[in-house]
Amino acid sequence: MLQIGPYKLPNRVVLAPMAGVTDLPFRRLCSELGAGLVVAEMISSNPRLRNSRKTRWRSRHDGESAPRSVQIAGNDPDAMAAAAAYNVARGAQIIDINMGCPAKKVCRKAAGSALLADEPLVRRILAAVVAAVDVPVTLKIRTGASPGARNGVTIARIAEDAGIAALAVHGRSRACAFRGAAEYDTIAAIVAATRFPVLANGDIDSPQQAQAVLEYTGAAGVMIGRAAQGRPWLCGQVARYLESGEVPVDPTAAEQLAILLRHVQALHAFYGEFMGTRIARKHVGWYLQDATEASALRREFNHLESAAGQLRFLQRRSQELSHRPHDNEARAA
Repeated sequence: MLQIGPYKLPNRVVLAPMAGVTDLPFRRLCSELGAGLVVAEMISSNPRLRNSRKTRWRSRHDGESAPRSVQIAGNDPDAMAAAAAYNVARGAQIIDINMGCPAKKVCRKAAGSALLADEPLVRRILAAVVAAVDVPVTLKIRTGASPGARNGVTIARIAEDAGIAALAVHGRSRACAFRGAAEYDTIAAIVAATRFPVLANGDIDSPQQAQAVLEYTGAAGVMIGRAAQGRPWLCGQVARYLESGEVPVDPTAAEQLAILLRHVQALHAFYGEFMGTRIARKHVGWYLQDATEASALRREFNHLESAAGQLRFLQRRSQELSHRPHDNEARAA
């Protein structure tokens, strides 16, 4: 099992923090379906944003399983320390520091993966945050600023010296964004150079790939990001495979639609009808991405303006599938 500070997780599979994705409804669902730990969306360390609608949504943890992990982002050590303490006071049990996001709007503010190019600043931020809270502090990074400047091992040693409890490493550099294939050599080198738990991240989209990455890198666990979009059961599938070696079967199309219906209802309840129906569109698009006539289904769903209309659409799809043969072999909708 994977341990982070005092928390012994039920398995070695962690849902990555993803802005606009890992909100409370999605985290609850992934946790229920077997993720060992789910990490909340990135929250800015800027105190002026604490009362914004987006930050209030991202700061909610009601009904969430422990330990509750919150990711913060910024480039000022004092502001990051204050943000960590603020979120712990609001219920965070693990603070995760974002030094992995490659998004231009984050890197333009010298935050996220842009920080990897400034090792002294990394050291100051980590030391300030660890000193500010009495809960475990974790860190998410990339392999470096660019393929020619992979300093992941150096950053990992800085993190370990600062008292970071666990490290997640995405196998691409900042410059790579999400292009090309992830590389795991840097992750393996970090594992060999440190003693704290290291999570391998990047292109892990199946139980078999997770096992192969663990064997190659020697990592303590895996972190799954984009592959879980539209597949909230994936983390649980990976965890079961790593535990037992049994290849899990995907939920049937009817089961997937039942999960999707619950997910959409939770989004409506969490965000309200106006925002909930809009946010539901991208999630439904991910669920339906491999379905027959996926484009037509997405277009139809995206034109629905009411919560009731969206639920009727999904209920109708469920009824249609119930009358089809070989439902157990079908993808959702």
